[in-house]
Amino acid sequence: MSENSKLSKLSLAGLLVTLGIIYGDIGTSPLYVVKAIVSDKVITKELIFGGLSCIFWTLTLQTTLKYVIITLRADNNGEGGIFSLYALIRRRRPHLIFPAIVGGCALLADGIITPPVSVSSAVEGLLILNPDISTIPIVITIITVLFLIQRVGTSIVGKAFGPIMMVWFSMLAILGISWAIKMPEVLHSLNPYYAYNLLANYPEGYWLLGAVFLCTTGAEALYSDLGHCGKKNIRVSWIFVKSTLILNYLGQGAWLLQFEGKTMHEVNPFFGLMPQWFLVPGIIIATAAAIIASQALISGSFTLISEALRLNVWPKVRVKYPTEAKGQLYVPSANWMLWAGCIGVVLYFEESAKMEAAYGLAITIAMLMTTILLANYLRKTKTPWIFAALLLVVYLPIELSFLLANLRKFSHGGWVTLVISFIFIIIMWVWFKGRKIKNRLTEFVKLRDYIPILQQLSNDTSIPKYATHLVYLTSADSLMEVESKVVYSILQKQPKRADIYWFVHIHVDDQPYTMEYKVDHIASHDIIKIDFKLGFRVEQKINFYFRKVVEELMKNHEVDVTSRYASLSKLNITGDFRFVVLKRHLSYENELSVYEGLIMDAYSVLDGLSISEEKAFGLDTSSVTVEKVPMIIAPVKEFKLKRVYK
Repeated sequence: MSENSKLSKLSLAGLLVTLGIIYGDIGTSPLYVVKAIVSDKVITKELIFGGLSCIFWTLTLQTTLKYVIITLRADNNGEGGIFSLYALIRRRRPHLIFPAIVGGCALLADGIITPPVSVSSAVEGLLILNPDISTIPIVITIITVLFLIQRVGTSIVGKAFGPIMMVWFSMLAILGISWAIKMPEVLHSLNPYYAYNLLANYPEGYWLLGAVFLCTTGAEALYSDLGHCGKKNIRVSWIFVKSTLILNYLGQGAWLLQFEGKTMHEVNPFFGLMPQWFLVPGIIIATAAAIIASQALISGSFTLISEALRLNVWPKVRVKYPTEAKGQLYVPSANWMLWAGCIGVVLYFEESAKMEAAYGLAITIAMLMTTILLANYLRKTKTPWIFAALLLVVYLPIELSFLLANLRKFSHGGWVTLVISFIFIIIMWVWFKGRKIKNRLTEFVKLRDYIPILQQLSNDTSIPKYATHLVYLTSADSLMEVESKVVYSILQKQPKRADIYWFVHIHVDDQPYTMEYKVDHIASHDIIKIDFKLGFRVEQKINFYFRKVVEELMKNHEVDVTSRYASLSKLNITGDFRFVVLKRHLSYENELSVYEGLIMDAYSVLDGLSISEEKAFGLDTSSVTVEKVPMIIAPVKEFKLKRVYK
C-alpha cells in the first residue's frame, strides 16, 4: 500500500497531515477577517454580533454544507479540484470548459494574493512590539524561502506542517475561549437574526459581505487538495478546525465589545487576544501558520497547472515529481511565476490592510464556476433534478451577493486579481482554441491502404535503412487510421525504410491515474500500433512506457526486436529505435478570420515559449527526429495566375 493511500484513510496520521496541507488558507483567516469587518468603523454590538453571525453562517452554509458535505462527493477517483470536476462531466458537457477555465484561472490568481496577505498579516504583529519595524523585507524573505523549498514536495512539507497547525488551531481555541467566557453574551451572535439585521439595517451593512467572505476563501483550496488526504480525513478534521475558528472569532468579538463607541482601525483584534507575555511566541506561531496557508495555495496551483496540461488548456511546461507519492508534483515555471506575482503584490500594496481590499474578488468567481459545474455533475450522477436545482437556487444568489459586495473592492486593489485572472484566462483560452483550430482539419488516411506499400518499402534494399524500428506518435483514435502527414513523412519526405513501423497513440482519460495500454498487430512483424490510456494526472513518460511495452511483447514472443543487420543479428543485439515527431507549423497559405488569426498568432507565441513535443512526451532526445510540416487550416481561395510570353 502506498504512503498516500495510507494517509487517505481515516487515521490519526492522516488527520495530522490534513491539518498541514488542507487548512492553511482557511485556518489563518482569523488573522484578518474581523479586522477587515470593523476596519475604521465605530464598535457597536450591532456591528460585532452581526459580523460574527455572518461569519458563522458563511462557514456553515458555504464551507461546511457546499464544500465539505456536497462538493467533496464529486471526487474523481479520490482527486478533487475544478478541473477534476470538469473531467467528470466533459464527455456530456464539453462546452463547460469555459467556466472550468475561468474558475481555474481565478484560483491561480488567488494563489498569488494569498501568500502576501497571510504572511503580512502575521508579520505585522511585530508592529505591536516596535512600530518602526519595516515588515516588507521580512515578508519577501519568508515568501522567497517558501518557494525555494517547493522542489522537495508537499509530502515532506505536510509532515512538518501538520504538528505546527495542530498547535495553531489549539492556540485559536484557547485564546478565543479565554475572552468568550468573560463576555458570554457574544454567543448570541450565532443567531442568524443578527446577520440579517446587519445586512438589512446597518449603514452600508450589505457591503460588509466583502470582508465576511474572507473567512471562506480557502474552501476551493480545500477541494483542490482532496487527493492529498482523502475526504474522510477532511470531513472529520473539519469538525475540529471549524470549532476552533468559531471560538477564536467569538473571542475577538468579546475583546472588541470592551471598546464600544471607539474605532479600532490601528489594532488587529487577533493579536489583542494575546496577553503581553505571549505576543512573541504568538506572532511566531501565526507566521508559521501563514507560511502553511501559502503552501496550501501553492501546491493547489501546481495541481491545477498539471491538470490543465493534460486537458490541453495550458502550454507545455516541465512537471517534476519530487516523491513517488500520488499527487506529489512540482512545476518549476509555475513556481517562479507565482513567486514573481507574490513579490509584486507585496511591493505594490506594502501592507496587509491594503491587500485585504484586493483579496476575495477572484475567488468568488471561482466559487460561482464550481457551483455551475457541480450542478451539472449532480445531474450526470442521476441525482434527482430537484437537488441540482436547489443547489443553484441557494448558492447562486449567495455567491452573486458576495461577488457584488466584493466588486466594491475593484478600485481599491481588486482590479489586480481580476487582471491576473484575465491574463491566465487568455493564456488558457488561446491554447485551447489554438489546438482546436489546428486539429479541426487534420487529415486522416486509412492505414490499410498503405500496408502493402509499407511492407514493400521495408524490404526495398535499394533504399538505405533509416532505422530498425521507426516510431511515430499519432493522434488518430481509430485503429486503422493515421495522419496523412505521417504517411507523407515515411513515403515522400526522404523515404524511411525500417524493419518495423510503430504507431503510438496517447489517450488522456477522465480518470486521474489510469495506466493502460493495448497492442494491435496491424501487419505481422511489420506494423504495430500501441494505444496508451493515461489518466489526466499521469506523467507522460512515453519513452519509458514504450520500452516497458516492448519488453512485455518480447517476453510473450509477440515481436522480435533483434537487429536485422546480418553482422549484428547473429550476436542477438537489439535493433535501434527512432522516434519521429512531426511539428506542425502554420502555413502562409491560409486565409483565417480576424479572430482565428489573432488566436493562432498568440498560440504561436505560447508554443514558442513552451517546451518541445519530445520533452513533453518524455522522449529520449538522442533518438528523436523532429520534422516540421506545414499546416493549412483555411486554404487561400482559388485565384487566376496569368502566363505571359515574351
